Amino acid sequence: MVLGISFDSVEKNRAFAKKFDFPFVLLSDPDRTVGLAYHAASTPDQASAKRISYWIGADGMIQKAYATVNAGSHPDEVLADIKSSSNS
Repeated sequence: MVLGISFDSVEKNRAFAKKFDFPFVLLSDPDRTVGLAYHAASTPDQASAKRISYWIGADGMIQKAYATVNAGSHPDEVLADIKSSSNS
């Protein structure tokens, strides 16, 4: 399962996800609770989140943190990591 999280409101995220036909859920974190917990924000008043991601395993544990993300190549990077892990 893929989830995205943004600091924008539910309404803005719904419109954004619809506009770009996202094949995943885009959650809202306007108070930055998740952003602060996962280091996408340094302060509660930070205007926008850092573009980072985490691969979280079925057991709920973080398998890998991606501190910098290139939106164009990141899906392939994560899929390769998952594939590599399942071959171990």
